[in-house]
Amino acid sequence: MNANNQYEYDLFVIGAGSGGVRAARMAAALGVRVAVVEQDRAGGTCVNLGCVPKKLYVHAAEYGSAFAAAVGFGFDSSRPPLDWQTLQQNKDGVVAQANRGIEGMLSKAGATLIRGKATITGRHEVTVAGTSYSAERILIATGSRPFVPELPGSDLMVTSDELFTLPQLPTRALIIGGGYIATEFTGIFHGLGVAVTQAYRGNLFLRGFDEEIRTYVADQMRKKALDLRFHCQPTRIEKNVDGSLLVSFNDGSTGTTDLVLAATGRRPNTSFLGLEEVGVELDERGAIKVGEGFQTSVPSIYALGDVINRLQLTPVALAEAMNLVDRLYRGKKTPLSYELIPTAVFSSPNIGTVGLSEEQASEQYPDIDIYTAEFRSLKQALAGTTERYLMKLIVDANSDRVLGAHMVGEGAGEIIQGIAIALKAGATKAIFDQTIGIHPTSAEEFVTMRSKTRSINR
Repeated sequence: MNANNQYEYDLFVIGAGSGGVRAARMAAALGVRVAVVEQDRAGGTCVNLGCVPKKLYVHAAEYGSAFAAAVGFGFDSSRPPLDWQTLQQNKDGVVAQANRGIEGMLSKAGATLIRGKATITGRHEVTVAGTSYSAERILIATGSRPFVPELPGSDLMVTSDELFTLPQLPTRALIIGGGYIATEFTGIFHGLGVAVTQAYRGNLFLRGFDEEIRTYVADQMRKKALDLRFHCQPTRIEKNVDGSLLVSFNDGSTGTTDLVLAATGRRPNTSFLGLEEVGVELDERGAIKVGEGFQTSVPSIYALGDVINRLQLTPVALAEAMNLVDRLYRGKKTPLSYELIPTAVFSSPNIGTVGLSEEQASEQYPDIDIYTAEFRSLKQALAGTTERYLMKLIVDANSDRVLGAHMVGEGAGEIIQGIAIALKAGATKAIFDQTIGIHPTSAEEFVTMRSKTRSINR
């Protein structure tokens, strides 16, 4: 590749999170002169304050129910106490190892890592700690941050960022919100032995997911004695003399807890970057506006990941980074498809989903068929738990193509990842039916559903 020697770097990346690191590595491997600036630890939210530590907490929480279920398999089911400090220390060790690994990969690829806070001071210039760097192109990959609603006492709430450094596990916790983070931490805290309440202003959490799946998960959680309160939100938080928190709700009720988590969405990290000064346009929520090729209103400046607020998922940021590198340095202009992106919610129970929900499919297609299977697995039968599985396929009745696949139950994310490949390849229901299942597994239900649960016709 021919470098433009008018600038110190060909590509200057702001943010060493998932998207920024992937773009930097792939571009540097092609001979592009790349610099990456990061004011915190390498890896961004996902590695340090999101996906990775959260999944470790999910695994820890699963032991809570596993100890109770062990009696059905002939084991002593007494539950040992949790050593919160040990969990924290071991989690920190895994994260630190990931930080070092990311820095090593950047170095090996030939990218320069710069420490400090970046400000864009020109269309081709970034300033870090008083030193200015010139670049042919600038990529903004600064991610997002938790949003805390304004109400009296909001300063007494914590966000998901602080959960990973809590000095001790609370006895009681109130979680405000109805998205991924809120619902996942409701399950995490419950599994770790915390008395937890989840309050959400809407009629049902996980807005945007299939309605039947959302309802099923809420029912399953309530069977575990989880306190779910919908049409409910705090109006005031006050600190008691003993350090506990008194929370007042919009329905006139009050409650006392030890911790209030604000899991009420995230906002793009676009403040203090100097974007307005150089003419980069933002939307009303502070997200950077970009075109098909992730180019901002300033031709030399690009953006991707959470900061553009399309889909706030780590694999999406990675895909956007690869697509951008292909466009800029490989001459490939194929648009990135945001269809059929699989996702999982590591709630209790887990959710895995890919494709259209029943509600979306019924709006887009005149005739759809719904197939469902609801059952208790062998493991659950022996353990004697209340938890059950739900699997669901949504099929276009006219083409037989599977439009969506949804699952509630243990390992949902692992199973749906494989199903996503089939849907991406355009698999029909006939193909699912022709596929031999692996017995005895829960996953085989996806290829043994023969009878329609219902049809929807417009």
